[in-house]
Amino acid sequence: MSERALYGLLAEFPSAEALCAAARHVRARGWTRVEAYSPFPVEGLDEIIGAEKGWIAPVTLLGGILGGAGTYFLQWYAAVVDYPINIGGRPLNSWPAFIPATFEITILGAALAATVAMLALNGLPRLYHPLFEVEEFELASRNRFFLCLPARDPVFAPGPARDLLAELHPLLLREVPA
Repeated sequence: MSERALYGLLAEFPSAEALCAAARHVRARGWTRVEAYSPFPVEGLDEIIGAEKGWIAPVTLLGGILGGAGTYFLQWYAAVVDYPINIGGRPLNSWPAFIPATFEITILGAALAATVAMLALNGLPRLYHPLFEVEEFELASRNRFFLCLPARDPVFAPGPARDLLAELHPLLLREVPA
């Protein structure tokens, strides 16, 4: 083993089934921070690796509510408080006239909040990641499946982690420098 700092150990698998089986095996041995990479979504992989439920949906809802409420309030304030004009005896707070703009900005607010939340929670834009140093990792976007055991996991020890991954007969097993 080298003395350099490690990001973790990376194993390459030929199929989604092999990746899922490897992830189950590793999680059964007590690993809690397992990372999996595949060229397409794999049904059930999030549950297998123990991925946490995301915050994007609640942030999207909050963005929509704030956008809609803010737009409605702006129209109400302009029509009722700031510049009230009585046209044809209609009420100043004519809420049906406010609905189209309120709806549009609700959707816009939700979309913007979802985009910003997705970028922030994914840590993007990320110009560098230690896995980019592994030449074969570019296949993760084409036809290979990777399982990474990061060094930040509480049970990480280079020797036992390497032995655990070697039991799974991966196509490739590499140390990823930090």
